Amino acid sequence: MPAQLPPLCLTRARILREGYFSDQPLTLAGGLLTEGGGTEVDLAGYAVLPGIIDLHGDGFEHHVFPRPSAPFPLWAGLASYDREAATHGVTTTYLAQGWSWEGGHRGPDHAEALLLALEEHRPKSLIEQRVQLRAETHFIEAADRLMAAVRRFDLGYVVFNDHLEEGLTMSRQQPEAFGLWARKLGVGAETLLARLKAAKACAKAVPRTLCQLADAFEQRGVRFGSHDDPDAETREFFSMIGARIAEFPISRRAAAAARAMGDPVIMGAPNVVRGGSQSGNIAAVDLIRDGLCDALVSDYHLPALPLAIWTLVDLGVLDLAKGWQMISTAPARILGLHDRGRIAAGLRADLVVMNEESRQIEAVICGGRLVFACGEAALRLMQPGQPMRLAAE
Repeated sequence: MPAQLPPLCLTRARILREGYFSDQPLTLAGGLLTEGGGTEVDLAGYAVLPGIIDLHGDGFEHHVFPRPSAPFPLWAGLASYDREAATHGVTTTYLAQGWSWEGGHRGPDHAEALLLALEEHRPKSLIEQRVQLRAETHFIEAADRLMAAVRRFDLGYVVFNDHLEEGLTMSRQQPEAFGLWARKLGVGAETLLARLKAAKACAKAVPRTLCQLADAFEQRGVRFGSHDDPDAETREFFSMIGARIAEFPISRRAAAAARAMGDPVIMGAPNVVRGGSQSGNIAAVDLIRDGLCDALVSDYHLPALPLAIWTLVDLGVLDLAKGWQMISTAPARILGLHDRGRIAAGLRADLVVMNEESRQIEAVICGGRLVFACGEAALRLMQPGQPMRLAAE
């Protein structure tokens, strides 16, 4: 982990404060945003933005399993993803790890191994890496084990998935795709189908188990929600048991129901960049345009986070100030991360320095530590007090 920067005063930049850009200097010292002096760094030509908070990223799987049959050590995957996230402005990330009857890299054994590896990696991490567990609703045989993992690793974020019917339909209508799914999990199609049928046999006990888990989560202060709500009725059920975060609703009705109940809606940034869902579900831009989406996450592709905001700017949907809040301020509010997500005195010094002309992120500061730097911004930050260069003018 890099050492903290000395006290610095960032001047002449456009700084995003409380939803508006300001040209007032910004000071950081001791890992926090502060009032007062420091060595001046002239950042004319740059925007300074709050660090990105990514509430759902499963792109780390590609660093651990670059090919389904060629796994890499967990520590190496975490370190690689850590560096990639930093280059794209992410200062807090939640690794979206499955907890599923599927087994393999989505099963409890792998999830617990990841959590242990993250504990070991954390002291060396460039950014703050946490875990979001994606718990399959019909995996009730592992409910007690799930709660034990939440307690043991002090987890603060869980979402409920239900991919059972989707899997059964695939087994009947798309046998080749089903076989590929099974191979990625390291089993045969017959074994995966047996797991699906066993999970379906537990259907009657699912509502009671979910309510029990919800009560236990609330007692510990765990934030929890649901993933891929297909309709308003599903969202209403999850909201009723306390799963108030609607992650990737797949219909407008589900998103509208979340809005009506005051539940935050999270969508994927790749959906925005590509102009629609890769799986054919609702376009995130349409929800954002209609005020039905609160935050964006990387989903399967980290570079999409800043790209999505510029896409919204270019489409005239949101300006940069409002758009950037969807990947910083709003995620912090959704998970109750009161020490980050905004630029204000007393908060963590989590900052993104963006070249306004090129739109490229040239520096990222996490907890007062310079975790990524390139281009002219790197020179200015690493040689504070030197005459300003002209490359970013």
